[in-house]
Amino acid sequence: MAVTRARPTLEAVAQRAGVSRATVSRVVNGSTTVAEPIQQAVRRAVRELGYVPNLAARSLVTQQTDSVALILPEASTRVFSDDQVFPGIILGVSRELEAAGKQLVLTLAESAASHERVERYAMGGHVDGVLFASLHGADPLPGALAQAGLPVVCSGRPLGQPPVPVPYVDVDHVAGVRGAVGHLLRSGRQRIATIAGPQDMVAGIDRLAGYRAELRDAGQRPVEAFGDFTRESGAVAMRQLLAEEPRLDAVFVASDLMAHGALRTLREAGRRVPEDVAVIGFDDIELAGYTDPPLSTVRQPIQDLGRTMTRQLLRLAAGERIEPAVLLPTELVLRASA
Repeated sequence: MAVTRARPTLEAVAQRAGVSRATVSRVVNGSTTVAEPIQQAVRRAVRELGYVPNLAARSLVTQQTDSVALILPEASTRVFSDDQVFPGIILGVSRELEAAGKQLVLTLAESAASHERVERYAMGGHVDGVLFASLHGADPLPGALAQAGLPVVCSGRPLGQPPVPVPYVDVDHVAGVRGAVGHLLRSGRQRIATIAGPQDMVAGIDRLAGYRAELRDAGQRPVEAFGDFTRESGAVAMRQLLAEEPRLDAVFVASDLMAHGALRTLREAGRRVPEDVAVIGFDDIELAGYTDPPLSTVRQPIQDLGRTMTRQLLRLAAGERIEPAVLLPTELVLRASA
């Protein structure tokens, strides 16, 4: 019969090190007030006995779990698609948390039921803070968690009016798109259309606003179709634009995946890129360099977005004051499509 070995206790470590239980507790929890020789004795006893701290009990004392939740209100098929935006954010968050000795808890919340489950989990004291990415509409969850006293930082400004201010980090979508459309105008394009993203998301709203603003200043009429940031929706929207405005000679597309679909439609319609129609996307995912022709696009610093969100959250959790809004710059990357 197997014999179960009893888990070493603080008392056992204290006896082995020849100190009090309270001293062991202070050393294990990272206190710097204990003399170095005593700390060494306690650490030696911990190694010899194989003592593992009870993190659940410690969290009751410190009120910290050393865990941070990243909540993505999206379907798993979208999160793990080939657009690389979500994996990039996750990687940036994970690396920053690892450097801080924190654990990432990744949670998908695509339904009302999952929203309720996530809210119960976060408010149950299981995490020290919450990050949100890809919010749709006036999602009440960030504001509810912030109102409950949890540190919360969002990717993109929360829509609607949260009960308390929720800080956010984003890229400057408007400026990035204005730079792209401005390049098309300076290149002599006369009928510049757009395939905009979903209008229940800040990225979709702001990228459309940038397109409209640049065309308005140039005295041109906007020509718009809409997609949902997927490749197929870009192909469908491009067919719509060609039917409505056959003379269009350029299109700004609000994501690289949609731009990939648009390129396919243009090829099927016999339109040459960029000779007949110039195309610029947004994101600069890896795919952009391998389309036919290679796609000009607006690069957003996806991993830096995740890192910056995480740094802001950790500062907030530590009781520091942070900027309520941080905008990261974009960069126009010109390839063969425009």
